Amino acid sequence: MRTDLDNLSAEELGKLFPIAIAEANPKWREIFEQEKDRLQKVLGPNIALRIEHFGSTAVPGLAAKPTIDILLKIPKNETIKKELVEKMKAAGYHVILRTDCPPAYLMFSKGYTPEGFTGQCFHIHAAPKDHHGLWDRLYFRDFLISQTETANECEHLKKELAVKHQYNHDDYTDAKKEFVQRITELAKKEMNINHSIEA
Repeated sequence: MRTDLDNLSAEELGKLFPIAIAEANPKWREIFEQEKDRLQKVLGPNIALRIEHFGSTAVPGLAAKPTIDILLKIPKNETIKKELVEKMKAAGYHVILRTDCPPAYLMFSKGYTPEGFTGQCFHIHAAPKDHHGLWDRLYFRDFLISQTETANECEHLKKELAVKHQYNHDDYTDAKKEFVQRITELAKKEMNINHSIEA
């Protein structure tokens, strides 16, 4: 995403980047692995402590927005965080401060231009291991992989919400929140774990 997109309103961004659910693509995993390798080379082992594929594209057979979501474990160190931002900008990523899942964390995006989507889109969510709101999402991922019925329920909900909130990403995300939280808690309960997945 280029800097000039920062001047667009949420409504304008929604029209430029409408929500669309694509059928499952077996290549999503391969695309993640390629970007993981790239991130490891760009950031090095002292910044990229762990890299995980999450979100719907990480669940085989599940329809999804064709954006590859990646969780990046980073040290809890402000100096390293500044280095992370510099390296990600140099690698062509746009930096976004996210506050929708407290505490605030950094997200890096790629594949957005003032002309619309260009190439493969990526969202890199970077946080230390104690950011449970992010790292607990691996429970959600693993539960959907193991529970086909729940994955089908998730797909139906996403398709329905994508039509209802096609041009409003915030409303789309908010509308999914209750389902994601409910399934995440169920997954943790079934695993008999009361804390976030080891990150």
